[in-house]
Amino acid sequence: MNESHTPTPRTPRLGFTGVPKRWFAGSTAATQIANGVNLLFPAGERFFVRSVRHYMDQLDDPHLVAQVRGFFGQEGRHAQAHERFFDTLREQGYDIDAILEPYEAFAFGRVERYSSPALRLAVTVACEHFTAIMAEDALAGGDLEGAHPIMRQLLEWHALEELEHKAVAFDVLRAVNPSYGLRMSGMALAALLLGGFWVQATRALLAQDGMTLREAARELSTMRDVAERQGLPTSKPIFARVFLRGIREYLRPGFHPNDKDHSRIFSETLARLEAEGVVSAEASAAAE
Repeated sequence: MNESHTPTPRTPRLGFTGVPKRWFAGSTAATQIANGVNLLFPAGERFFVRSVRHYMDQLDDPHLVAQVRGFFGQEGRHAQAHERFFDTLREQGYDIDAILEPYEAFAFGRVERYSSPALRLAVTVACEHFTAIMAEDALAGGDLEGAHPIMRQLLEWHALEELEHKAVAFDVLRAVNPSYGLRMSGMALAALLLGGFWVQATRALLAQDGMTLREAARELSTMRDVAERQGLPTSKPIFARVFLRGIREYLRPGFHPNDKDHSRIFSETLARLEAEGVVSAEASAAAE
């Protein structure tokens, strides 16, 4: 994607009936790691919108304002789609509200409430960088191989739009407060909160399945060993490929999310999702 691109909100056609409890490669561990981060998305994305909206009246670039509005539309649809999947998790017997309530109370009732608007925006920018890395891995790194077709489509659609708007919050921060120190403070808090909440959500879901984090790690290690023996591609642990990579890239003073060109995987994924009927080709064409 490039700096002139305006994000296009798309409403996916997805139904979650028939998604099994072990929807990721038949693995409890892999499924609950994915479910754990999915639980964070809706409230997190609404926080991103609030953080950016606070600065709307300070933006004097009409094109950036248009990009921000597209960002709002996409994040709102992401929250709604993941909340629809929450209903499936509840039907499968998971008490996800016992996870969501303390997460939202602490993250948005306390941390957000007592943080400055500038720090909230900086946290948003850092989180958007992490989600862009996860999106790239999902679309280009084969991370969704083994996922149930409906969940693959949900996560590919979400990843597609994360790459499309990956630079919007960053450009808002650059316009209103380009301080490197602020950007690094946002990264430190974002890494701590995202990593901590993700682990906690995953641990809670695994516990409801009668599995510990240690047992989950062993299951994932076994899956990697089997894949290597069969000559199949394997990925590094999330800590290395998302958090360590994300922090390393972000530390560069001249960093910008558009440093990496994702236009090819974006176009290929969009074409496939349109062909599968997940998103409307007409809507995408009308936005061009």
